[in-house]
Amino acid sequence: MSTFGSPGSGPYAGKPIPPQRGSFPLDHDGECKDVMTKYLSCIKKVKGVNDNECRNIAKTYLACRMDRNLMARDDFKNLGFASDTDTPSSSEAQKR
Repeated sequence: MSTFGSPGSGPYAGKPIPPQRGSFPLDHDGECKDVMTKYLSCIKKVKGVNDNECRNIAKTYLACRMDRNLMARDDFKNLGFASDTDTPSSSEAQKR
């Protein structure tokens, strides 16, 4: 009896389907690397707790990626941020 994925079952004929979110170009030029490293150090500092400071840095990172066309522009509420009142501007993203 042959099972899926076992040797001799033939090549996989299914077509992979990309995810709706989370599939975007890598930042090869490091345009948002400084914000990313600040976020990672924040997460390490709070030991993985969902801290407001870290969430604001994550929001700035996503704004940086959207400003540089490294991901599709979307509302922050669709990305898991409840309020749009403290949306980082592109100039703030460049400072960090």
